[in-house]
This record gives sequence, C-alpha cells and structure tokens, in this order.
Amino acid sequence: MSLERINPAELSPATGFSHAVAATGTRLVFLAGQTALDGAGKVVGESLPEQFEIALGNLLAALAAAGGTPADLARVTVYTVDVAAYRTHVAELGRVWRRAAGRDYPAMAVIGVVRLWDDAALVELDGVAVLA
Repeated sequence: MSLERINPAELSPATGFSHAVAATGTRLVFLAGQTALDGAGKVVGESLPEQFEIALGNLLAALAAAGGTPADLARVTVYTVDVAAYRTHVAELGRVWRRAAGRDYPAMAVIGVVRLWDDAALVELDGVAVLA
C-alpha cells in the first residue's frame, strides 16, 4: 500500500489535513461513522474534544480490526453539530489526532450538521483506508 499526500504550493497551507491523497493498494476499507459511544452503546464525554478523542479511538479500533493502521487512512470526514466549537478547539483536536493517529494526515472535511443519530453526540467521524 502506498499513500501519497499532495499539498500544492499554490493552495493554502494544509494544517491538520492533506489537500489530496493518491492511493495504491489492494484493499479498500470503508469505515462507518463513529461517535463517542462506549462499549455499552452510551455516548460518553461532555465536551467536543472529549467526544472527538473517543470517536477517533472508535474509528481507529474499527480500522485496526480490518488490519489497518492510522497511516492507511486516505480520507476522513468529521461531522459536528457545532462548527464554531470545532474551530475554537481546533488546536486541542489536532493534538488529540497527532497522539492517536500521527502526522500522516488524510484528506479531510469538517461538515456542520443539525444533529447526529444520538442526541448527545457532538461529533462523528467516518473514513476510507487503503491497505496493502
């Protein structure tokens, strides 16, 4: 598997994401949306950063179960019920990401939504990974 992260100089600096990711590999893994659900199916974490960390951990656990690692992530979409809060906490969320997934950033988007499946959920992450 090979992921090439592409960040053209003429675009704004890619901070915490890659503008494009070119992938070669033999297995695609589509990761379902993950929120801050614990093993009993209850949303945990009061703040957006707390929920982001749990949701990211859940996403990475699903990826690991499929045989992948964070470096295999080609695309991640973040859905949040509060884009302003996401922007306020972006530095902290970046630290959470780097601790859990490293500095090989996938192509990413943050999308504001009215609500998520669970009323208590503040953030959801889904993704696509490319494995060898």
